[in-house]
Amino acid sequence: MNELHGLAGSACVFAERLEQNMPVVLCRTFASENEVMVEIILAQQVSVGAIVWWAVIGLVGLVAMVTVVSMFAFGALWIQAKAASAEVSMLSLIGMYFRQVKAPIIVNAKIMAAQAGLDIKSHNGISTRRLEAHYLAAGNVMNVIQAIIAAQRAGIDLDFDRAAAIDLAGRDVLDAVRTSVHPKVIDCPDPRRSGKTTLSAIAKDGVELRVRTRVTVRTNLEQLIGGATEETVIARVGESIISSIGSSESHQVVLENPDLISRTVLRRGLDAQTAFQIVSIDIADIDVGDNIGARLRADQAEADVRVARAHAEQRRAEAIAMEQENRAKVAENRAMLVLAEAEVPRAMATAFKRGIFGDTNGSAA
Repeated sequence: MNELHGLAGSACVFAERLEQNMPVVLCRTFASENEVMVEIILAQQVSVGAIVWWAVIGLVGLVAMVTVVSMFAFGALWIQAKAASAEVSMLSLIGMYFRQVKAPIIVNAKIMAAQAGLDIKSHNGISTRRLEAHYLAAGNVMNVIQAIIAAQRAGIDLDFDRAAAIDLAGRDVLDAVRTSVHPKVIDCPDPRRSGKTTLSAIAKDGVELRVRTRVTVRTNLEQLIGGATEETVIARVGESIISSIGSSESHQVVLENPDLISRTVLRRGLDAQTAFQIVSIDIADIDVGDNIGARLRADQAEADVRVARAHAEQRRAEAIAMEQENRAKVAENRAMLVLAEAEVPRAMATAFKRGIFGDTNGSAA
């Protein structure tokens, strides 16, 4: 309390009026203790205001520094997107950095979509958020955008959702669109997969025909997800060609009209549940091979001869065995005859000894 009275004589309080940006010195002689306390409270209020003001200045400085760093790091991309009306904000670029997304890929894709006239503004359009989501799902963003642009130019209905789904399913969506626009030709059989260059088919007359077929297909985008692949198309076409040739009466009919085989195969709807639509099936080459029927008949005749020989040999063996058996019976009968002839003298001697002479009825002589 004594100290406060000591200050009452003369007290100088220095405060800085920051609102007016100029220092002011307050010097006053206090008459009482109450006045000293009021001046201390006012000085504390001035200090709190200064702290708040410096905090605002620091925050503004921090924002300015972040803005400068962002412009230095992403300014080129932001200006590039802004100049192309791609609508990629600076906050989106900063978010891509923290989400480990390659911003140049997203920006370039957005610019391509904008310059191609695609929808980049609506919720279901090609927005920055959807491009980032596809990138984070390990999708090929540039491939998807190029496929959508190519489909739009060709008049094919392909939106971002379907293109992204095809890409995430492991299919090359850009190649699929190109195949839809420019159909590709598949060799049947494919030498790269089967190692064979021709299909082998046999007509009803037994003559072999070796056929090489070319199948023209275009991609069916509706069935690309879950549809059968190119190998299935090749297998179906090969099976149908072999079946069609096998039902022909002779190989000459096929040689005269190979287009009959093509039309028959094409009508069977072999592209059902596949990722392709068959445009045409063309017989590129037909060669006459071996006469498989004649060879089979010759082999069958030879087999029949061998069977007949085996049967004859069996019968000969049975005849020889029967002959040997008959010879044994003859020898046995001869032995029995000899035994019977040996009994005759003995019977005569017994008769003489007993004095029995007469006819066969047993009467005495």
